[in-house]
Amino acid sequence: MTSETARYKQQAAEHAVTYVRSGMVLGLGTGSTAIFATRALGERLRSGELRDILAIATSKKTAIAAREFAIPLMDDSLPQEVDLTIDGADEVDPALNLIKGGGGALFREKLVAQASRQHIVVADSSKRSPALGTIFALPVEVIPFGWRAQQRFLTALGAVVTLRHIDASAPFLTDHGNYILDCAFGPIGNLEALAAQLDARTGIVEHGLFIGIADVVIFAGADGITTLTRKIDV
Repeated sequence: MTSETARYKQQAAEHAVTYVRSGMVLGLGTGSTAIFATRALGERLRSGELRDILAIATSKKTAIAAREFAIPLMDDSLPQEVDLTIDGADEVDPALNLIKGGGGALFREKLVAQASRQHIVVADSSKRSPALGTIFALPVEVIPFGWRAQQRFLTALGAVVTLRHIDASAPFLTDHGNYILDCAFGPIGNLEALAAQLDARTGIVEHGLFIGIADVVIFAGADGITTLTRKIDV
């Protein structure tokens, strides 16, 4: 990450935290941009600008960061409804659909996002895309048992499939002990159809297509902050 990209991510994250109000229950996303938001939230709690915040972390890494910044966390059973989740994205299309999962936390991220009244995404402007799959491979979380069957299935759907590794010898493991298959489809023509096929497949735990979930996307770039709101059909 260049210093310029990091600055843009921080700007987007800090702007998103302005949506937070005292007394809220928050979802804390995973990844470099979301960590900037977690840090900004901790600073506002420490200064007294915010109070009575309770949060749920979408990954073990985020939970560690939240404790470091003295943000109170609820238990993982998610006993309360979430008012607002702030998270990042790997790719965003014009309809504010997302590809997520670059950090490997897509299962928890989607669960918390769907349990939230409002979902805000923060990203640098390089994540804007004309069609999902153009700039980022789709992460698909699979159980280790029989994972090659899922690889063949995904290949048959048109993807170039790569098992994610942490190094040359060991596969990457999610917080739930699963594998990630990074699936390069190229531009995806029908998001809903692909999502339905992946949702129906036994052995696939979750996929990184977040369709109709983001309410607000905040981009930061050389031209400053751009805030986009999802259009809802009525």
